[in-house]
Amino acid sequence: MNFVKMQAAGNDFVLIDARYGEQDWPELAKAMCHRRLGVGADGLLLVLPSEVADLKMQMFNPDGSEAEACGNGLRCLAKYAVEEGLVAAEDGGLSIETMAGLRRARVFMTGDEVARVEVSMGAPELSPGDIPLALGEGHGKLDIKPVLDYPLTVSGLGLRLSFVSMGNPHAVHFMEEPVESFPLAEIGPLVENHPLFPQRTNFEIVNLLGRRQARARVWERGAGETLACGSGACAIAVAARLHGYTDDQLEVSLPGGTLTLSWDGEGEVVLSGPAETVFRGQWSKRWP
Repeated sequence: MNFVKMQAAGNDFVLIDARYGEQDWPELAKAMCHRRLGVGADGLLLVLPSEVADLKMQMFNPDGSEAEACGNGLRCLAKYAVEEGLVAAEDGGLSIETMAGLRRARVFMTGDEVARVEVSMGAPELSPGDIPLALGEGHGKLDIKPVLDYPLTVSGLGLRLSFVSMGNPHAVHFMEEPVESFPLAEIGPLVENHPLFPQRTNFEIVNLLGRRQARARVWERGAGETLACGSGACAIAVAARLHGYTDDQLEVSLPGGTLTLSWDGEGEVVLSGPAETVFRGQWSKRWP
């Protein structure tokens, strides 16, 4: 089985053209994404045919669970599709079907290579029932939105979480202390699996550096800490603007690189950043 290893701001993926074959994808994701026994990746990306878009993307986390949305994965898939000739790029645009809905991508070329990809990530969902959150009756009506600075204590640490769905759930914590010193390996899985989140959640910790810049780390649902998260960066931009901390444009610096976000407070969030092909290979290992 041929595959391509790709990365976008350090968020790395194993990509497989799955238009002509079927496998046990959750089990294959566990095997291929393993950092010691497999290729090593934050997720398995599948290129699939679509009846409503140019292509369909399906993504599986390293634990075998399926992800509804992945901004960095979308950029990698768009680069692959254009460079491999799966989609004509005369106008630079293509449509991709995902679990979270249709997404539009625009590629920017340097010669024959895609140097940067811009993706329309859809409008954020802010209602507790859509994220979803298990707030309970004590919180009041579940259609009240947005939910900002929700107090949650985890392992003795007080958090103030702002909730956003970008097709997948996110909990954003703005903090004064440097994100580098935050015990994310300890707190991340406790937030991810907290009963407040019936479908688990992604968790972002953020330092604001001004009205146009932020620094962040991300604990991804089903993957652990990653070097970057596209939908997480979108959630940060949305939460920051709802708080009034930022304007329409925001650059989010993550350990693997910087992503550029645009949101006017009403429509779709636009994510822009690099995507790279790392290497190509062939997977021949058997798995249970």
